[in-house]
Amino acid sequence: MKPWLKVALAVAVLLMVVAVATPFFINANTFRPMLEGQLSQSLGRQVKLGNLSLSLFSGSLVADNIVIAEDPAFSTTPFLQAKSLHIGVEMMPLLLHRTLRVTRISADQPHVNLIHNASGAWNYSSLGRGAAAQKQPSQQSGILPGLTVGKLSISNGSAYVTDLPPAGKPLFYSKVNLTVDNFSFARQFPFTLSAALPGEGTLTLVGKAGPINQTDTSDTPFDANLTLKHFDPVQAGVADPAQGFSMLADIAAHAASDGATLSTNGTAHIQNLKLVRNGVPAPHPVDLNFRASQDLNTRAGQVQALTIKTGNVVAQATGGFQLTPQQTTLKMRFTGQSLSIDQIQALLPAVGVKLPSGSALQGGTLTTTLDITGPANSPNISGPLDIENTRLAGFNLGSKLSGLAALGGIQTGNMTDVRSFRADLNANADGVRAQNIAALVPALGSATGQGTVSAAGALNFQLIVKLNTTSGVGGTAMGVLSALHGVLGQTAQSAVNRGIPMTVTGTTSDPHFDINAGALLGGRNPSQNRNQQRLNPAQVLGNLFGKPQ
Repeated sequence: MKPWLKVALAVAVLLMVVAVATPFFINANTFRPMLEGQLSQSLGRQVKLGNLSLSLFSGSLVADNIVIAEDPAFSTTPFLQAKSLHIGVEMMPLLLHRTLRVTRISADQPHVNLIHNASGAWNYSSLGRGAAAQKQPSQQSGILPGLTVGKLSISNGSAYVTDLPPAGKPLFYSKVNLTVDNFSFARQFPFTLSAALPGEGTLTLVGKAGPINQTDTSDTPFDANLTLKHFDPVQAGVADPAQGFSMLADIAAHAASDGATLSTNGTAHIQNLKLVRNGVPAPHPVDLNFRASQDLNTRAGQVQALTIKTGNVVAQATGGFQLTPQQTTLKMRFTGQSLSIDQIQALLPAVGVKLPSGSALQGGTLTTTLDITGPANSPNISGPLDIENTRLAGFNLGSKLSGLAALGGIQTGNMTDVRSFRADLNANADGVRAQNIAALVPALGSATGQGTVSAAGALNFQLIVKLNTTSGVGGTAMGVLSALHGVLGQTAQSAVNRGIPMTVTGTTSDPHFDINAGALLGGRNPSQNRNQQRLNPAQVLGNLFGKPQ
């Protein structure tokens, strides 16, 4: 055997002996007070490490567990706890000079408690406060002073997000994984974060952050791309199921903060959208494009552009919002011009709008400008609504007019044309109020008035109908009134001039139209009619138009 081969073999054996024997001669726990003190100083929180052991092969110190204390202003429960902590070190300085230089930190199965208080501050805001002010020698690659680490990672972690005082169920995130390269309080560093969300959702955030804000860690500048897959806000705990809002969304967004302003833009693909308790998930997806900004100090935001698209329908929204720990308050305006009713009809069930049973809208356009104000989970929506040239297929208006259908033979067909419908709407959690109604239905005539639709869909409308005297139900009714002209005096002509009072009751899925016969008589006492012995006018009108009011 050649001499150099013998030397190499001897060196290899010696290294193996050293590797095996070193942990017995170096008590890793002697470094624990120093390491705890340096981590505590850098993080601004007390850090406790468990039993330390030295792994020469991996070049690391291993702590059985780690506990990082909470900010006492938030809780006495630890901010972070981890099953084990691996601290990579430079071995030669450690073995020869007993000097600890950390190159990497890895936490296994950590659990983090994130708390948001009533003033809008987070419990992690004070982490590292003042650490970035410490000067670091340019040649130093360890964590001291000021915690500089070549690689920092978290694997298979979990996190609870709660409010102080408590408000609702805490949010829970599992399978949290974080990788940070060249971490430093004083410089920008790249990071990758991923987590599993309740309801089979996933979150990925990739970007750069830093330097760490010395006053408030939550205001640290960053630039990152966010990807949310299969995001269910109810399952994730973001939305209260009692409000009735639900959806499944895939979101891709870019977010950037300079520490004072947060700017975001991106897209969202939303399926199974439902906006109210009595709604039904929309059968077709809704796509959003958005651009917004937020002042991180006042927590007030502005939506510069929000485009809502479903099928070929495109609508716009702009406005502002205010975030508080208790709720998000909106001040938005939604605008839709000449939207295709055929396209938006599929969204009506999602907002709780139910058409008469067996019917469907066909053709026409919808134009509206709606102001959306108040709490995001229960906003007030108000503004004008204008519908043009549509028809309600599968709906026989004549069969819904109490009394008139009993005359026999009055039919409007299984289709009701709506030439126009205009109203000023005000909608909230209690229902919808419609004022300044102006509708033109050729089969009946024109109608004006006001009314309400309750949250359960109950109708209560008072209308004045001017009959179309040439065709449809209006023409038939006018013919009957004219035949009774001798009994009712000028009632027929008055009905044409001033309109017939009508109420609409029942529900949106089963409406009922009743003509107010008493009001039609204009307050006259039918018993005083000269033809009373032959025919009682009130009884006649009751038979024609339903029960007198």
